[in-house]
Amino acid sequence: MKITIEPADMRVAIKVLSDLPEFDPMFELEYYNSKIKTTDHLILVASVDGQPVGCKLGYDRFKDGSFYSWLGGVLPDYRNLGIAKKLAQAQEKWVKEKGYACIKFKTLNRHKNMLQFALNNGFSIYNVKPQDELENYRIELIKHF
Repeated sequence: MKITIEPADMRVAIKVLSDLPEFDPMFELEYYNSKIKTTDHLILVASVDGQPVGCKLGYDRFKDGSFYSWLGGVLPDYRNLGIAKKLAQAQEKWVKEKGYACIKFKTLNRHKNMLQFALNNGFSIYNVKPQDELENYRIELIKHF
């Protein structure tokens, strides 16, 4: 099994995201492109033996020296193989090379695996935004360099 992490086109990343159970519903491609088209951004895709199985997208959302890790995930059949870690490491390397001070992202309280992954990889919770139900609380995380 050969795992590769490479910059990719938004179409490839959105195809991967659309196959993830956590991303429902998806928006049209133009919505995603409109978020990043006028700012510094990175789209990474992880492939196993040439088949896209994961992705990580981010951009300079806040213009405050942080990089926003916006969307990402790994197809269920390919989880627990270290692919998410490789994507995160590639993104972090790029972010550091570009001179950003930190990475920020948010997730929902119901995504326990994502929260655990982030905490295990040096992120800290810096804000919690209550929502209608506890499982929908938004958890904001940050990792400083």
